[in-house]
Amino acid sequence: MTAPKPVLTGRRRLSEGELAILLDAHARHAAGQGGKRAMLPFVDFSGLDLAGRDLSGADFTGSVFDAARLSGARLAGANLSGCDLRGADLRNADLRRANLRGACLTGANLAGADLTEADLRPGKMSMPHPSKGFPTVVEEPRSGYVDGATLSGAILDRSQLNGLNAVGADLSDSSMKGAQLTDANFRGANLAGAALAHADVNGADLSNADFADADLEGVSLTTARTAGAKLGQVRQPPGRPAMVRAEQLVRQAKAHDAWVRSGGKEGKPTALDGEDLRPALAELKGLRLTAVSAKGACLAGLDLSGAHFQGANLENADFTGANLAGADLRGARLAGANLTRADLTNAILGPLPLGPGRETPTNLTGARLRYARLDGADLTRAVTEGVDARGCRPPLR
Repeated sequence: MTAPKPVLTGRRRLSEGELAILLDAHARHAAGQGGKRAMLPFVDFSGLDLAGRDLSGADFTGSVFDAARLSGARLAGANLSGCDLRGADLRNADLRRANLRGACLTGANLAGADLTEADLRPGKMSMPHPSKGFPTVVEEPRSGYVDGATLSGAILDRSQLNGLNAVGADLSDSSMKGAQLTDANFRGANLAGAALAHADVNGADLSNADFADADLEGVSLTTARTAGAKLGQVRQPPGRPAMVRAEQLVRQAKAHDAWVRSGGKEGKPTALDGEDLRPALAELKGLRLTAVSAKGACLAGLDLSGAHFQGANLENADFTGANLAGADLRGARLAGANLTRADLTNAILGPLPLGPGRETPTNLTGARLRYARLDGADLTRAVTEGVDARGCRPPLR
């Protein structure tokens, strides 16, 4: 199903001066510094450069943004219902809780965008009256469209995607936890590496979709159409044995923490090689796991904020979606580790001092840092040869 092309009759085209005045006033309003909320329905923004603008809470009902540049724009809570955003650049845009009902995003680039709790359900396509113009409005029902769009690394947690047309969309490495996809059309979509835990796919068309390494924990596919879907390599959730085992591993990790804190007088060191620690959730948060060996361990989705991993062997470990904010990873061996969508905000990945004039760098050779958050992270002299850093923010240099 293809979205109808926008009808531009009656839509206004503002001059650069008018637009600058209105958007500057809105930015002041959004910052609580006076100004005025932007009310810009039925405006033709096609091809304009609005990158990085603060447009949160603005009303753009029925406007056209085809091929507009909105990368990094703040559109949280904005009303974009019935808007056309075909081919728009929305990379890393903030669209949290945005109203996108009946919006068309065909071919748009939303890589790394945050659409947490956004509403992309079918809605109404509002158009100025063909002869009377605005404010007389003609409304027609329209589905939401992201067919052929790029949403790799995007966050769509708890978003409303019921009835959405997403044929052939690229949602690889996206996070769609708790999203509502009832009766949506994701035929042929790329969902490789996506996190769909507890999403509702009742009645959805998932035929020929690629779910390689996707997390489908708590997802029931019994009423979805899955003919031709690639489900053979779906990431399996931890079973009962893994949950029981994780309880023991947490105790061992805490004993290692005591061993580090006491200088070896209490507790004892442990090894976590190849273990599945996903059931631990936040139990390892802030622990001192200095020099621990966790080669090939699965720590996906864990809250490891503030944890100490100095000199740890974490080669080929899975940290997909893990929270490592403020973690101390100096001198850690992370070669081949998967840090896709990991939060490394203010993490320390610089060299680990070993003595006078001696240090060992953090080794990230061949690691995956796709769509990872690196704000404030210290990567001084880290070994980054062969790192896959597509979409990480800020870009890895």
